[in-house]
Amino acid sequence: MARMRTFTAAVAALACTALITAGCSSGGGKGGQAKTGPIKIWYSNNAQEVTWGKATVAAWNKDHPDQQVSGEEIPAGSSSEEVIGAAIAAGNAPCLVFNGSPSAISGWVKQGGLVPLNDFADGASYVEQRSGAAVAAQYKSSDGKYYQLPWKSNPVMIFYNKDMFKAAGLDADHPALSTYSDFLAAAQKVTAAGGAQYAIAPAPTNEFFQNWFDFYPLYIAQSGGKALVDNGKATFDDPDGQAVADFWSQIYAKGLAPKEKYNGDAFADKKAAMAIVGPWAIAVYGTKVNWGAVPVPTATGMPADQIHTFADSKTVSVFSACKNRQTAWDFLKFATNQDNDGALLNTTGQMPLRADLSTVYASYFTAHPAYTQFAQQAARTVDVPNVANGVAMWQDFRNGYLKSVVFGQQPTGQWLKDAAGTVASDIAK
Repeated sequence: MARMRTFTAAVAALACTALITAGCSSGGGKGGQAKTGPIKIWYSNNAQEVTWGKATVAAWNKDHPDQQVSGEEIPAGSSSEEVIGAAIAAGNAPCLVFNGSPSAISGWVKQGGLVPLNDFADGASYVEQRSGAAVAAQYKSSDGKYYQLPWKSNPVMIFYNKDMFKAAGLDADHPALSTYSDFLAAAQKVTAAGGAQYAIAPAPTNEFFQNWFDFYPLYIAQSGGKALVDNGKATFDDPDGQAVADFWSQIYAKGLAPKEKYNGDAFADKKAAMAIVGPWAIAVYGTKVNWGAVPVPTATGMPADQIHTFADSKTVSVFSACKNRQTAWDFLKFATNQDNDGALLNTTGQMPLRADLSTVYASYFTAHPAYTQFAQQAARTVDVPNVANGVAMWQDFRNGYLKSVVFGQQPTGQWLKDAAGTVASDIAK
């Protein structure tokens, strides 16, 4: 197979040399001239993002009659990751998807579905300049290349219902939620006297991504900004991981969170007094809930300006099925320039992954003060580790978490030890 690929590539190179035709290239900017022309893109089915996407596509198409972009919502499926993976396998993926999950990138690369952005002359420099080198490094693959552009983040924090806190005799404007003991005390009071059925209701289901909204943000905060995996090794089988696991175990053991899925949004429906969500929730909850937001807790408390949390980011990739890759790259830069990032912020309230976020859009945050703390938090976020078999790794981690932490069928210390071994095995496959 390797010899066949080498032979095919050699024939293609000879044909390209003989014809000397513009655009005869395998894709990016290196090794040949990338092609331009019409492209297709997908964006998420979030209504606000669809609005932004349509406006961005229309603006591009107005000035590029020979490079028209057709945009549509990502097709329905059990998950975006599965839909995209299936499109790669079928060879009909679009040129760009504005809904990439960093956890799935390694799998798509393994499928041969993505184009390294480094193939474009300004690919790596654009990623690093826009997001900042430190942030961009989290999205670099093991081969040193970028297969995704960090696009936007939703740094998660604790939303709480001010009315429920007030009814429970708690300070609704400055709640004591920074330590685990304070959080547990408030949780017990608000369920006893605040009218909440549950203190908090993260989904106790087994989707691979659910730990991003219970264990992982608290571990990131407690550890001072560690990812689940560092240099190929699990980090969480340590005192910080133990503290977080024990905290959540107490939440479930005391009946402060449901062990069965709630069909709906428990916070919006006022069944739960708190939720772990990002700034997208501001527009969703609006005036339905009299809410406040604080950073996620740590064992002994930490100043808000030192707390890290989960980024909950989405990225954008160029897919190898794309024929007109230069147009795809040029449109991606257009969609993520300062003006269009500002339009994204204004339309969705989600944070573009830009190094200059707070300063460039200072007027937005002055006019929308509720988003200011999320912009500040966005500077201290950690994403999922960019490792091989990321989805499988998180799925195994989730299965063990449910058994140990949620249902109490295994000591948390044993689960952490077992999970560290399983994670190491998954990423080594």
